[in-house]
Amino acid sequence: MSFKLSDRSLSRLRGVHPDLVKVVKAAIDVTDVDFGVGIGLRTEEEQAALVAKGASQTMKSKHLRQDDGFCHAVDLFAYVGGNVDWSLPLYDNIADAMKKGALAHSVQLRWGAAWSVPNVMEWEGTMEEAMNSYIDLRRSQDRRPFIDGPHFELM
Repeated sequence: MSFKLSDRSLSRLRGVHPDLVKVVKAAIDVTDVDFGVGIGLRTEEEQAALVAKGASQTMKSKHLRQDDGFCHAVDLFAYVGGNVDWSLPLYDNIADAMKKGALAHSVQLRWGAAWSVPNVMEWEGTMEEAMNSYIDLRRSQDRRPFIDGPHFELM
């Protein structure tokens, strides 16, 4: 099945690092799950509000403008039947497509549901397996995993 990014999604890529934009555009061409761009660049006020409500854990977010003038993160939202769907298995499928896009453009990328994998290009298995490895690691440390399935960032 073939999907394309909407004008709204493309507009949300403004201010995002060009390498990450390439990966997102490559991923939409190979994904088996339709997705759109929920957010790229955030203001400091938007980030502070997310931290205050617990939806983000840091004010050092890669969604904020970095030293090179671009943000280095995107949140992608899965669509099923035209509606956003938060089912985690959809996001590991999107992550597989993002891995293919990263490999196609040699872009080091981290996924927010597999924080312990610093570069998805180097992960040998599926992104679901990467996420499960991260969850197992956190549990072995008696720490709760922070699963942010929609989030992808440059390394």
